[in-house]
Amino acid sequence: MNYLHTFSQELPAVFDGVKLAAVATVLYILVRCLNLMSPTAPPEIVYQDTLLSRYLLKSCPMLTKEYIPPLLWGKSGHLQTALYGKMGRVNTPTPHGVRKFLPMLQDGATATFDLFEALGDHSTGDDITMVICPGIGNHSEKNYIRTFVDYSQQQGYRCAVLNHLGALPNMELTSPRMFTCGCTWEFAAMVGYIRRAFPQTLLVVVGFSLGGNIVCKYLGENRSNQERVLCGVSVCQGYSALRAQETFFQWDQCRRLYNFVLANSMKKLILPHRDSLLSLNSSSIADADLSRVSAATSLMQIDDSIMRKFHGYSSLNEYYEKESCVHYIHKITVPLLLVNSLDDPLVHPSLLAVPRSLTEKMPNVMFALTQHGGHMGFFEGAVLLPQRLSWMDKAIVEYADAICHWEKKKRWSLCERSGHGDANVCSLNTEATHSG
Repeated sequence: MNYLHTFSQELPAVFDGVKLAAVATVLYILVRCLNLMSPTAPPEIVYQDTLLSRYLLKSCPMLTKEYIPPLLWGKSGHLQTALYGKMGRVNTPTPHGVRKFLPMLQDGATATFDLFEALGDHSTGDDITMVICPGIGNHSEKNYIRTFVDYSQQQGYRCAVLNHLGALPNMELTSPRMFTCGCTWEFAAMVGYIRRAFPQTLLVVVGFSLGGNIVCKYLGENRSNQERVLCGVSVCQGYSALRAQETFFQWDQCRRLYNFVLANSMKKLILPHRDSLLSLNSSSIADADLSRVSAATSLMQIDDSIMRKFHGYSSLNEYYEKESCVHYIHKITVPLLLVNSLDDPLVHPSLLAVPRSLTEKMPNVMFALTQHGGHMGFFEGAVLLPQRLSWMDKAIVEYADAICHWEKKKRWSLCERSGHGDANVCSLNTEATHSG
């Protein structure tokens, strides 16, 4: 009886110990999963020491001060990515734009973009247009795009946002083709329209994720594409689709799971266009190709079944090789900011060797690498609810503003040396100002 009495007294203490151990285990897992012990830090900035880079570091505090994500969850790249993927942004504004249709493409496709006028004068007094290429399968109605456009408008920028071919709801295809990871035709058509409609405007080129690959490829494809371009900005791209495809089958950082999720998102874009892709003349797509898309569990299967065939690539490797900006980006001479996050679960750290290598060879390139931010997240704010604007939104506009002022001063200097009193009468082709 004494033994049973003693045991009954000790039993609650044992249970209390188990509870404490369970709580400690859960807390440990949360700390590890949420990466709470990871310190915050300023972005790592890789660049060559030039007058321009010194000016940028002085003029862009977003690039030099500590990036602090939301306390409880912001240090998790997965949660940042998931929140971006699900919500885009919070308290999203609704900028008012005009949709433009461009039916004059090479194969009869109809490109569309949305045009948003500036809500005030730019601080330089110049007419400046941001030409924006969204991420995979995205368009001007996405929350992160609307937030960025609204902020840019308030800072005096006109914005033109490409709608990826086949991505807009209820917009039928007029040729047997959708957007691909590196086709620049639609973006070039939009930029061409802006140049014709606003002959005095200067351009800031911005690309997000897959859009970053497209804009860098566009700028490097032809030197004339850089005329009247003040600078380019690319955020969260992977630079080489050929190298990236291997990493997307790895379970490290759950990339295989992300691959599956992205494949399902692509299927939701492609399959509603089944009739258009099959019925239009000269279509290279067969019903069997679309059946394989329906069964696909990875982006690579979709790319091999249908995406590469839009441009007649004979193999998946050829498609990835030819559509990646890594073969064109070294030809860009305008100032270029490349932004990535170290905890981006979609961009393997090995791919970041590309921008690092570029900065060693190209004085016009600056590479900013944040510790946190995930893929296209970069949320800032309090413990739980993030702010409407992200670190990314503010950093891009701040960099663009700094470049605009830098180029304005250079144009004034050129005008003074040439005898003109007004910088606005000088050539708007800023190519000459980028040398040196």
